[in-house]
Order: sequence, then structure tokens, then C-alpha cells
Amino acid sequence: MNEKIADLLFPNIDKTPEYYEKMYPKRNLAADAMVTRYGPSPTGSVHLGNLFSAFCDMIYARQSKGVFFLRIEDTDQKRAVEGGIENITSVLKGFSINPNEGYSIGGDYGPYKQSERTEIYQTYVKDLIRRNLAYPCFMTEEEIKEIKEEQAILKVKIGLYGHYATDRDLSYDEIKEKLDNGEEYVICLKSPGNPENIIEVKDCIKGKLKFPEHNIDTIILKKDGTPTYHLAHVIDDHLMHTTHVIRGDEWVSSLPLHIQLFEILGFTPPKYAHIAPITIKDSETGTIRKLSKRKDPWAGAKFYEESGIPIAALHLYLATIANTNFEEWYLKNQDKSIEDFEFTFEKQAIGGTSFDEAKLINICKTYFSRKKATEIYAETLNYALKFDPDYAQILKENKELMIEFLNIEKDGPRPRKDIAKYSDVKEEFSYAIDSLFKQENYSKLESDKDYDLSLLEKYIEIYNINDSKDEWFDRVKKFSLAEGYSDNVKEYKNNPDKYKGHVGDVCEAIRVMVTGRTKSPDLYEILRILGKDKIKERLELFRNYLN
Repeated sequence: MNEKIADLLFPNIDKTPEYYEKMYPKRNLAADAMVTRYGPSPTGSVHLGNLFSAFCDMIYARQSKGVFFLRIEDTDQKRAVEGGIENITSVLKGFSINPNEGYSIGGDYGPYKQSERTEIYQTYVKDLIRRNLAYPCFMTEEEIKEIKEEQAILKVKIGLYGHYATDRDLSYDEIKEKLDNGEEYVICLKSPGNPENIIEVKDCIKGKLKFPEHNIDTIILKKDGTPTYHLAHVIDDHLMHTTHVIRGDEWVSSLPLHIQLFEILGFTPPKYAHIAPITIKDSETGTIRKLSKRKDPWAGAKFYEESGIPIAALHLYLATIANTNFEEWYLKNQDKSIEDFEFTFEKQAIGGTSFDEAKLINICKTYFSRKKATEIYAETLNYALKFDPDYAQILKENKELMIEFLNIEKDGPRPRKDIAKYSDVKEEFSYAIDSLFKQENYSKLESDKDYDLSLLEKYIEIYNINDSKDEWFDRVKKFSLAEGYSDNVKEYKNNPDKYKGHVGDVCEAIRVMVTGRTKSPDLYEILRILGKDKIKERLELFRNYLN
């Protein structure tokens, strides 16, 4: 009878599971190679949590010399948004998260879009019906609603199981009659589970997890013949030979069902690694919550591109979330890249990982401090061409000058860390370009000190662009003494009444005059790059500002 029911429900399915087992043979990889997949649904824009999940898929597959593939899980057509798939692929490309195979890339295990694999799923469902492990359920939504209301009153488990699953054992004739009457149906799993039995699953991140055995007759094929996520991902992960499923821990509660489906279908389950959500402290309530696209700009993928945070630096930050020991390793190993680090599930946080803006900025500053000036210039120009065309033109016209400024303090043991994103270059180095500096007109000066113009006028006369750095500083110290300032800070602190100030105050006045800031990269280098004529021009601008 089961054979007849299967043919009645799926008259056009003429293949068997064995056909697809041969079609998708085992991958030719080393035993320890990981095969991971990113399986997004095109139901909304990509957020940081999605990127983190895909990032983890990529790094574990890459370091094990395995395969990372992209699969579009679009079985929920009702929630799909226009342009959703294109958004997924463009964001992954923009964030340098590059699958080895998959949708829009190709590979031997496609199609990589679930809506194009319906025949495969129906083949396996037909086989389940043959084996009396699935059945058509003709219950209406109203009937199911009444059952759930009754279960709620009785305070028993909600769902179709036991005597509540009234269509479980319909005969061939009963099914045919309902079909002839045009009644709609779904295909349900005929769960063999007993909730009194406990199953144990070892999660790669969370460790041993225990659950009651799944016993709900879950829908596996919808009325339109398309699968639910539960069935589709199990069949696809088997046929595509996924070894590790890395996903958000909101799916932990589904593990009993998924493990049961693997067993019923005769598949070996992959290893599961459930990653904790990225959380944030709510500024209004003070409570810890998930990062939200609606409330937090950091959650949206577009934010990082528009603000100029380098993709490579964002990868570094995601790595600090992926493994708790990464940040310390990165700061200690200046000559190494993210590919040199060995990621492990054991070092991945079990609980929620708090989004740390300060840590992200610090990682970005460290990243920029290790980049060559020419690289920073080129990358900033690319950013400006897209988001600030006027500044891009200024960069083009002042290429060599900007590279000189960006190269200040690059070669020492402690490279400066004043840039966290490409947009910072314009902000931090506006004094480098005359046109920008004149527009700024000391507006960034945060100081209420009175600066001595006559002191600055005298300094310009003794400034020698040919001095070495030591010679320059010796000249500044001698000049300071001649003008009533101590040539060292310690001496001034010991005898403050004896001097107008110290050499540091003189240097600050010079710095403020040429940059409009009390803090800047190495003053000697700034003066050298500007040259004496430009320094004199800055003095006139400063004079006008003070007046």
C-alpha cells in the first residue's frame, strides 16, 4: 500500500535516492578537510551577524584546505524580497568573503539554489512514504488551530503527534478520495520519536547537549510541493557532503528534529557548531540585547563600506569574536596575517559576544599602522572616488605630498595610530593640503592658550630645513632658552617661576601654527615636508585667526 500511495502522490517522480547518491559522490578531500556552507535566505538585507557566520565558514574551510560553498535557501518564497539574492552575493563579494563554489560561482554539487532542487527533495520524500516514514496530512489550518488550542488548555506539548495526528494512518482509498475531492495536503514526517528518550548531541562550540527525542510529525513538504527548511538543508548537506554546519544558536532547539531526519533518511549527520549572537548594551534600557539593524548602525553591512572601515580590518575584528585569543596574538605578531592564525572551535565564545566599538576602532588603527603609505593612499583614493569625489580630486592633485605625510612615523618601532577608517585621512591630514587647511581655518583647534606670535615669527627666522632631526631639536632647545623657556620639562617643573614655560610649549605653539592641532604626527617631519615658505604662509593664517 505504501508503494501505491507514493506513486499516487508523486506520479512524475521516476528517480530514486540512489540516483542522486551516485550523482553527488563523496568529495576528494583529506580526512580532516572541512566542508562548510553559508546558506542565507533572501528575506532581507545582510547584517553583521550574517557576515560573521559566513566568515566562520570561510576561515575553517580555508585553514583545513577544505571547501566553503554558498547555497541560497529560498524555500520560503512568501518572505523573499526583491533583489535579496543579488544583495547577498554583492555583500559577500564586497566584504571579501569568497566561497570556493556555490550559487553564481558554480561547482559539481549544484544547483546551489534550493528552489531549483525541488525534484531532489520530492524523490527522497517519495521514498520516505514508501518506507512508511512520512504521510500526507489533509488537516485544515482551522483544524490544526483547534488542536493547538486544546493542547494549550490541557497544558500538553503543542503539535501533531499521537492521537492528534489523525491522518497518520489513512488508507490508499481514503487518500485517493481526498485527492479526487481536491483537498489540499502537506507531507508530514511520521516521527518515530519518544520524548521519554534522551538524545545527546556534541556541539563543536557548546559541548554536550541533551534533548528529549523529537516526536512531532513535522511538515517536511508544503502544499505547493516545496520543502521546509528542515528537510531541504538535511538533504542538501548530505548530498553536498557538508562536514560542519556553523549557524546561529537560535537553531539549537531544532537539533533533535534535524538529527532525527538524518537518521531516518539514512545519512550521517555533519558536526554542528552553534555560534552565539552578537549582542550590545542598549543605551536606553541598559539591558543586553542582540545587535539590531533597526537600532544599531554597526549592524548593517552598508555601514562599514560607507564609513570607510577597511574590509580586511573588519575581518580582523570578526576574528576576535571567532576566537578569544586572536586579538592578543594579532597584536604580538606584527609580521603575520590572519591566515597564519589557527582558529579552533574550543576558543569560540559559548555565550553572547558583545559588540565592542572601541575594540573595532583599535583593531582598525593597528591595521592602518602596519600598512605602507602608498597602500593607504591608494585605498583612500578608491574610497573617496565612491563617497567623496571632491576629496578624490584633491588626492589626485597632491599624490606625492599626501604619501609623504602618510609616511610620517611609519618605520619606527611604534608606528602612529591616528587612522581608523579611510574617512579619517581627510580629517586627520587636512592640514597637509593648503586648500583644505584654509577652509578649516583652525576650526579643529581645541586650546584656550594664548600663543605668542612674536615667538613664532622669531622661530621661522632660525628654522633650517636642512637640519637633521637631532640638529633641529637642538636648535629648538637653544631657541627656547634664548626666549626665556626651559630647554627640558624636568627643569621647568623644578623651577616654574624661572621660565615662561618649557621647550614642549614652544613646540606646541609651532605645531598649532602649522597644523591647527595640539597633537599631530612628528613635528620635525611636518615642517620638513611643508618647507619654510609654507610655514610662513601658515604664520600669516594663524595671525589672522588670532586677530
